[in-house]
Amino acid sequence: MSTTASAAAADKRYSNTFLRLKKKLERSVGEAIADFNMIENGDTVMVCVSGGKDSYSLLSILLALRERAPVNFRLVAMNLDQKQPGFPAEVLPAYFESIGVEYRIVTEDTYSIVKDKIPAGKTTCSLCSRLRRGIIYRVAREIGATKIALGHHRDDMLETLFLNMFFGGKIKAMPPKLVSDDGQHVVIRPLAYCAEHDIERFARAMAYPIIPCNLCGSQENAQRKQIKQMLQSWARDYPGRIESLATALKNVVPSHLADQRLFDFQGLDRNTVVAEGDTAFDPMPLPPRSGNIVPILDLDTAAD
Repeated sequence: MSTTASAAAADKRYSNTFLRLKKKLERSVGEAIADFNMIENGDTVMVCVSGGKDSYSLLSILLALRERAPVNFRLVAMNLDQKQPGFPAEVLPAYFESIGVEYRIVTEDTYSIVKDKIPAGKTTCSLCSRLRRGIIYRVAREIGATKIALGHHRDDMLETLFLNMFFGGKIKAMPPKLVSDDGQHVVIRPLAYCAEHDIERFARAMAYPIIPCNLCGSQENAQRKQIKQMLQSWARDYPGRIESLATALKNVVPSHLADQRLFDFQGLDRNTVVAEGDTAFDPMPLPPRSGNIVPILDLDTAAD
């Protein structure tokens, strides 16, 4: 049975609610691919699949989009088995075989290296990430991949934005598309416009064979966990706030920040035309809280 026929048959098993969700995610991924020119005709896209909900969903959506895309591209699913204790090595190959996707399983014992180099009790994520990235780039070269697709979504990007602002002193998030430091690889994040709660619902309905993300024994990054909780509370208490934040990533006004590398403040004079004009003295609009108008002094800052 062809991939298209399999997808059609699978769709019949799901509710209209699920099908609307599927269409929403596919539309969001398609828009991100088009906006940032992520995938071009003739590309070989290596999709990094960890066994979590995000990467499974990314692979499924790209497979669906490939069937009706105006360009031809090859998809190769790739998993890195880092020899973490308890990792079920048979799960992903069996899944890839079941959906008929080309795949590559790479086994590298980075777990032992990290445990040897990092003292007990210290976070292992930084070294593990560097080792994993190097292996992914090597495998991309070996299979001739022109793009490397990662499963980071909209919420990951916003969490990174606030982590960098609160703890790094930078307005910096995850870009939807980037070039590796050596200039050899283009990394894309097709889920850039997708909300995590939509991906969670999609993954539950698809019943993916999820592999736990705590196999290495490391605790979740405490700072990222706090940021995630903050954003989730905002999404719950202030509908539309997260969507507005995501939109803000695409609407940067350098003349109204303070980075002299992005805007010539020293050369600014009465003849300079700036974006947004003079808004320095405009009243700051604040959203209502629980149906009431927010007092002008309550700025609802993240530090509260």
